[in-house]
Amino acid sequence: MQNQEIVKIIENLKGRRNYEEKKASKLGFASLYDYFEDKISKKQKVLEDKQKELEATKTEVQTKATKKSCGCC
Repeated sequence: MQNQEIVKIIENLKGRRNYEEKKASKLGFASLYDYFEDKISKKQKVLEDKQKELEATKTEVQTKATKKSCGCC
């Protein structure tokens, strides 16, 4: 089963199709579909990593805010 998003991207390449095919073959992909599938999965992974990093930073800031700087209280 093919991802419709990838099929749509390939259909809309028009003049860039030859360029993308050469790039895909140079990088060792069997087809243009495989190339775009990998490209999209990498983008999703980067977004997930950024989201995790943002959540970690947010929790770190919250824990620092709850700690008191002096021991008198």
